[in-house]
Amino acid sequence: MAEVILQRVARMGMAVAGGTAAAQYCLFSVDVGHQAVMFDKFRGGVVHEQYKEGTHPRIPFFQEPHIIDIRAQPREIKTITGTKDLQQVSIYLRVLSRPMPEKLSNIYQDLGLNFGDRLLPSLCNEPLKAIVAKYSAEELLSKRAEISAQLKNEINRRAGEFNMLLDDVSITHLVYGKEFTSAVEAKQVAQQTAERQEWVVKKAEQEKKAAIIRAQGEAEAAEIVTSALKECGSGVIEVRRIDMAKEIAGTLARSRNITYLPSSAGGGSNLLLGLNAGQS
Repeated sequence: MAEVILQRVARMGMAVAGGTAAAQYCLFSVDVGHQAVMFDKFRGGVVHEQYKEGTHPRIPFFQEPHIIDIRAQPREIKTITGTKDLQQVSIYLRVLSRPMPEKLSNIYQDLGLNFGDRLLPSLCNEPLKAIVAKYSAEELLSKRAEISAQLKNEINRRAGEFNMLLDDVSITHLVYGKEFTSAVEAKQVAQQTAERQEWVVKKAEQEKKAAIIRAQGEAEAAEIVTSALKECGSGVIEVRRIDMAKEIAGTLARSRNITYLPSSAGGGSNLLLGLNAGQS
């Protein structure tokens, strides 16, 4: 009885192992965002069928699936080219590309699995050099979005011939040569110097206007004093002398070391004594 049970367990184990092996070699799975192309040895090439997400059957040893990522992949392409004003510039281009899912078998048949690395450098370099040559070095900075849009349209048109789609094309970095960088720095220094000189000239003009206004005010004040002297005689001078005496008296009154001694007689002279508190 025990031997019969062991035989049945062994048969079941063998069946499970055989089923697992059959499932492993006869089925394959495609993850989300991927798609498979099938190389069929019976048909002698790639099968033009779409194997989307999920589990699919295959014939072991005769059919070989290749899983390909059909999501957008970023790639950076660098090239050195010349501008309209003959300046050398290194441009870093970021390209977001993906294959056409319905043409995946054609892409694999023509370019293989690493189709992006093979295709994009040749697609981007020529349009990039042709479009950049239409702009000067300064326009590459001021018209960056416009240049990126032109590059996207041109590269997308060429990529369509190879069953590729471009979701985005943008210029990420611009590196100019040492000569252009030095020229830009010299231009900035010259511009700042010119602006400073312009400020100095404006300041001198304002000081000149202020001096003229000040002189005109003093002349008008002198005319007013002269007119007052003619009309009132020396009374104006006496009033100014009294005002000045009041101001001096107030200053002396607030000083600690000044003492005022009026004369006892009406006709005597008044005295101002300077007392130094530091001397004993």
